[in-house]
Amino acid sequence: MFFASDNSGPVHAEVLQALAEANQGYQMGYGADEMMDEVRDRIRSLFEAPDAAVYLVINGTSANALALATLADPWDTVFCTPVSHIHRDECNAPEFYSGAKLTLVAGDDKMSPEALRTAIEGEGNRGVHGPQRGPVSITQVSECGTLYTLDEIRALGVVAHGYDLPLHLDGARFANALVALGCTPAEMTWKAGVDVVSFGGTKNGLMGVEAVILFDPTKAQEFELRRKRGGHLLSKHRYLSAQMAAYLRDDLWLRSARMANDNCAHLAEGLRTEGAVFLYEPQANMIFARLPRHLHRRLIDAGAVYHMEGEELDGPDENALLSCRLVCDWSMQEAEITRFLALISNTAPAGA
Repeated sequence: MFFASDNSGPVHAEVLQALAEANQGYQMGYGADEMMDEVRDRIRSLFEAPDAAVYLVINGTSANALALATLADPWDTVFCTPVSHIHRDECNAPEFYSGAKLTLVAGDDKMSPEALRTAIEGEGNRGVHGPQRGPVSITQVSECGTLYTLDEIRALGVVAHGYDLPLHLDGARFANALVALGCTPAEMTWKAGVDVVSFGGTKNGLMGVEAVILFDPTKAQEFELRRKRGGHLLSKHRYLSAQMAAYLRDDLWLRSARMANDNCAHLAEGLRTEGAVFLYEPQANMIFARLPRHLHRRLIDAGAVYHMEGEELDGPDENALLSCRLVCDWSMQEAEITRFLALISNTAPAGA
């Protein structure tokens, strides 16, 4: 019953097989391997962007940080939400790689066009004494498990581009969002005004690789230089290419995301039946909910693993509602979800 993170699940067998096949003979390094050509062509086709520049890095932090560094000058500020991964969970990597600062756009899980406009208007007004307006960054799926609709992304793109600012999309859970919305990659990105995408794979069955897709190829050389200078150009690059190629073949990326989302929907339905209070309506593969302290204790004592968002398991009020985050990945077994829900309803067999 492991609901801590989709980072924690296993690597898909099809990806391991691709890695084993790639581990034969010799291939040119630093991204000049044959499989990278396949990856580049597949991504360009999927995104309906034949001129897009496509690069691979090992994790989401490097994807976001290098992408934003390519979009922002050191004297700029990057606009993001207070709960964004680039603000809360990347140890100032975007600031380190870009030299820019972050400006937090008022709001909760998602950014609104009105709040973004207010934040932009609040910067770039002090000449050389203050930060200049820089890129806008949104997260899809958001850090609270919610989705931007296509109309919401378009509206943010209109605001950003109205100030001649680029729009970056942190897509660590890109596939989960895509299958939930039932749209195409192009519709969720450049057709909605997105300029650069961090296209995630690690949370969806890969060992460790993310793609950065720049729809403006004039930014390609700068990204290449920043990736090399930042220490993120792998010499044995074929092992990144092999993972991403397997991910895109036969729609593995979509199949895995559907499985994760379906697992989450099953879990959410059971929690709703048991009276759990949702902080946000589950829309992809993450749930934020409140449960009584005594239920948390029962679940954890039985071996469930998940995050409680800073709550204290020990306390005098056994019925106090404590918040938690539950994340489902592609590999989760239905039996584990059933067991988790049975513990909540107190119908699990003795010793379970």
